[in-house]
Amino acid sequence: MSLVRRNVVANIAGSGWSLLMSLGFVPVYLHFLGIEAYGLIGIFLALVAILSLLDLGLGTTLNRELSRLSVQAGSAQQMRDLLRTLEIVYWVIGLLVGLVLVGLAPIIAVHWVKAQQLPQDSVERAFVIMGVAIACQWPLTLYSGGLSGLQRQVMLNSLSVVMVTVRNVGAAAVLWQVSSTIEAFLAWQVAVSLVQTLVTGVALWRSLPPGTMFAGFKPRLLHEVWRFAAGMTGISVMAVILTQLDKVILSKVLSLEAFGYYSLAGRVAAGLYYLVGPVSAAFFPRFSQLATLDDQGELARLYHRSCQLMSVMVLPAAVILAVFPAEFLLLWTTDAAIAANTSTMLALLVIGTAINGLMNLPLALQLAHGWTRLVFAINTVAVIVLAPLIYFASLRYGGVGAAWVWIILNCGYVIFLLQMMHRRLLPGHLREWFLVDVGQPLAAALAVGGLWHLAGGIPVHYGWALLSLAAVALLTTLAAAFAAPQIREMIVRRLWTRVRQKAGS
Repeated sequence: MSLVRRNVVANIAGSGWSLLMSLGFVPVYLHFLGIEAYGLIGIFLALVAILSLLDLGLGTTLNRELSRLSVQAGSAQQMRDLLRTLEIVYWVIGLLVGLVLVGLAPIIAVHWVKAQQLPQDSVERAFVIMGVAIACQWPLTLYSGGLSGLQRQVMLNSLSVVMVTVRNVGAAAVLWQVSSTIEAFLAWQVAVSLVQTLVTGVALWRSLPPGTMFAGFKPRLLHEVWRFAAGMTGISVMAVILTQLDKVILSKVLSLEAFGYYSLAGRVAAGLYYLVGPVSAAFFPRFSQLATLDDQGELARLYHRSCQLMSVMVLPAAVILAVFPAEFLLLWTTDAAIAANTSTMLALLVIGTAINGLMNLPLALQLAHGWTRLVFAINTVAVIVLAPLIYFASLRYGGVGAAWVWIILNCGYVIFLLQMMHRRLLPGHLREWFLVDVGQPLAAALAVGGLWHLAGGIPVHYGWALLSLAAVALLTTLAAAFAAPQIREMIVRRLWTRVRQKAGS
């Protein structure tokens, strides 16, 4: 099995388990905490995303640089010095971010959040603990990016599987046996985040090749990577504004209960990134290596193969959630009120997130070439044009309006970014991306999901509903896989190899 294929399998397994844990325990958290407290969890996740812009692009920079240096002889000491340099910067930023958030906790609790049932002092304590949690998990992005760049993704996912299990099972146990409060939930997140960060950091250092001396802080290395890091910072700032502005506005104008419903829909839609991440993380280091070696033929072949795999991973799940949102929510939460208040927002957010997910590999190809200007420029225009639209749509139509703007934003990426990216990096390959890489799997998935809906949809009875949803999900995935030429060829070849092996034995 090739290294890229092994990484894809490991990433899919790790992300699949993380998705199962993340979504599987949400009904437990809702049971113990209630929808208001879950709204605070939604704010916590939004804060993590918003504050990630202070990452300064260093996580992706380390990923790319370690990928490039790994195919260059005599670079072991530079790799170690680069990690030490970025590590120090990262820990300092994380501690400062945590301290600022702790200091602002009273102001946020009083002047921003509209809690109706939770006491104000409980909300304030929750934000204090959020600040500590963010500080503890801040360097995890750097260490994870380094392991991905070294293509130690099997190790990274093994650690992730263990820690996400401890995080969710432990949180449920704390809520059940210790205290069913948002403070207890967040305190457990602090403990697990610190352990995961430290363990991942040790794993990264042990994965580096031995150097000739102790690793040290080298400011000149920051100077060498600052252009790419600055570009990534610009992209991150604009992306965070575009993806989190709706949550900032809605958390202010809606009640905490209403925002809880939107957070729930967003949490499910974001589950698609657990399918996007494995593919993007596996192929980005290889893209960087091929770009360094200037192997355009192999890069184009791998690009289309990865895009078809991304379509097969993302589109079937997106179709199921967009066609059957209420049925999924009712099966998942067994709460008719949640299904009624969340289903429309879920369908719209899933469509936008699926489009966004498909754009990850074109973005990865640009970053592999060190090209950050295009995405930054398009994101800047999008902020100027769409930020007011997000604001007014959120004020007038609440979560549904914000979800429609999310779709419009990502359609703009497809219309403008793809054409300019392919024209420069892979001229003549855009048509294949639209018609083959994405179009064929999408048509197959929509055909199966649409026909199933027209034939009667999902039964009311819980057991039959669960079986029906599982069946249509399987058929949709198979249809998309066999509609993607390179994925179909890979499946048929592996099946034929197994048949021959069994016949020979």
